[in-house]
Amino acid sequence: MNARGWAAVLVLDCAALGAAVAIAPGVGASSAWAVLLAAVVLGAVAVVLRPLIAASAAWLGWAGVVGGWLLTQAGLVYLALSITPGIDVDGFWSAFWASWLYAALASAGLWLVTAGDSAAVVAHLARTGRRSARNAVRSDVPGVVVIQIDGLSAPVARWSVDAGNLPTLSRWIRSGGHRFVEWHARLPATTPASQAGLLHGASDRVPAFRWYEKDTGRLVVTNHPRDSAMVERRMSTGRGLLADGGVSVGNVFSGDAPVSLLTMSTIGSGGHRRGPTRELSAYLLHPYGLTRSLVLTVAEVVKELYQGRRQRLRGVQPRVGRPLGYAALRAVTNVALRELNLALVAEHMMRGAPVVFCDFVDYDEIAHHAGPVRPESLAALAGLDGVLAVLEQVGARAPRPYRFVVVSDHGQSQGATFLQRYGQRLEDLVRALTTGGEVVAVAGDDEQRARARTVLAGVADGRGPVARLGRRALGHSAPALPVRPEFVVVCSGNLGLVYFARQPGRMTAEQIEELHPGLLTGLARHPGIGFVMARTESRGPVVLGADGVHHLLDGKVSGCDPLAPFGPHAVADLLRHDSLPYTGDVLVNSSLDPAGEVAAFEELVGCHGGLGGWQSRAVLVHPADWPAEPDLVGADAVHRQLVHWLALLGHRKG
Repeated sequence: MNARGWAAVLVLDCAALGAAVAIAPGVGASSAWAVLLAAVVLGAVAVVLRPLIAASAAWLGWAGVVGGWLLTQAGLVYLALSITPGIDVDGFWSAFWASWLYAALASAGLWLVTAGDSAAVVAHLARTGRRSARNAVRSDVPGVVVIQIDGLSAPVARWSVDAGNLPTLSRWIRSGGHRFVEWHARLPATTPASQAGLLHGASDRVPAFRWYEKDTGRLVVTNHPRDSAMVERRMSTGRGLLADGGVSVGNVFSGDAPVSLLTMSTIGSGGHRRGPTRELSAYLLHPYGLTRSLVLTVAEVVKELYQGRRQRLRGVQPRVGRPLGYAALRAVTNVALRELNLALVAEHMMRGAPVVFCDFVDYDEIAHHAGPVRPESLAALAGLDGVLAVLEQVGARAPRPYRFVVVSDHGQSQGATFLQRYGQRLEDLVRALTTGGEVVAVAGDDEQRARARTVLAGVADGRGPVARLGRRALGHSAPALPVRPEFVVVCSGNLGLVYFARQPGRMTAEQIEELHPGLLTGLARHPGIGFVMARTESRGPVVLGADGVHHLLDGKVSGCDPLAPFGPHAVADLLRHDSLPYTGDVLVNSSLDPAGEVAAFEELVGCHGGLGGWQSRAVLVHPADWPAEPDLVGADAVHRQLVHWLALLGHRKG
């Protein structure tokens, strides 16, 4: 922002304070000059006291931040108005309401004046990060910032770049500075599986977003703290992607980072920093950071209500319900979590961290409910491009140069849901095809609630009563199932896993047929199911379709190949999945329409987890001068590539 822009901001600030004084009851001014003087006094008071308040809030933990968040701005405004000649204020509560009105008007007006330009955000992040920069060790060795854009498929990314809808990413690629690569996200195409691969090189430890473990009778849902921590313990060697001084922000797993923030697997663990830093407290307590987030949060709720109603009135198909609760959830993920992630990444860049890995979930969250190529989803994607622009400018002020990598964990496939198409859920179909026994189904909106859990996790991972309340509200592990039901049906997008919970070990197709004749063929012939997979006693895994059978080990096909519509990686993906621990006795994948649409077993119009459509087509954008392997298949391969790049820069020990 140039000098003229800053002058406009100063005028706007005075105008906002004047409007607040004029509107708020119990506050008055004798003249415009008194308001101008009050604005100057407020600025001076804030410069002196706000750093002290931020330091105290960081020392007190999240309780201090929440208390300061509610009272700091009001207290500073009350003090400034009380000591300014020509300003009358009846008491604290009059100043309290005037302060919030002033802050909201200033934030909204600033957005209009700057036309959403990132310069003001960059300046604010740089100001709050000065202390970090002073304490950082300067280096000429570039650091690496890896930004994961959750759920972004290669076709959507390529179209958005070519159309110029992502100006920052487009500039990086068009200038020749970065290279766009598509990679294959192996089955299951979910965030936990891909992050297990990207961060630990161990995607084979995660068979789905949620699964059932027969040996313990435990349901595992990877966005629950204890479950994600358990999975990370199973796969961690201590040498994850971020082991050598890296920072994990907003992820499911930590990559063995010594600094792990808003990361599900490390909540409450010893050895990781707890509570907010002084810099983050300063960002949250500043009226710009605070009220900007509040204004954007309210705007996001209003925007979601409008967009959901517009879909209904226009009769857009396919679509799913978007209730008020989802509007609040979207505001948390698209504003609160994004702002927190941005502030934390910027802080650690100003500290000179060698590598930072952060997952931004905005696009994925909206695409689940609106559809991956709908206008609101593409707008969220454009907002994340703005995050890249801000971090690029923060990097220019950091104590070391930074190189940027953009990666997605999977894509999304669109389609009307299984329930919408056929009036029944997958568990209903299993129940109808079996000879009795309790069927317990596990699906729902766990992944979406995980986004809000990430924010709550940051609050819970600290000291004091606010942190304790956060831990109580967060919960620790997936809900317990009834003791050994006959069947457990677990759904992740358009992937379903069926477990015979009372039968030890992996059931064979022959055993399943003996116990429940017609179950496998009944599933395979349903119009909403593309194929089912089970393991035979003599020929290994077999894939059954409505009109054909594919034996995976020898490649022999009888009739029409049920895997033909699902792409060249389908056979290898299913062979691999058959070998994973805790995969289902029966794997069920939804149908795939000729238009590329799938039928999710959850109530999501955009989904991922199985095979079909764009969900397996992920993205990697990296500096063009870094050598890269061609045809990356699987998140583990991308992990090896990232490790190689860090080693070339000297960020890997041993």
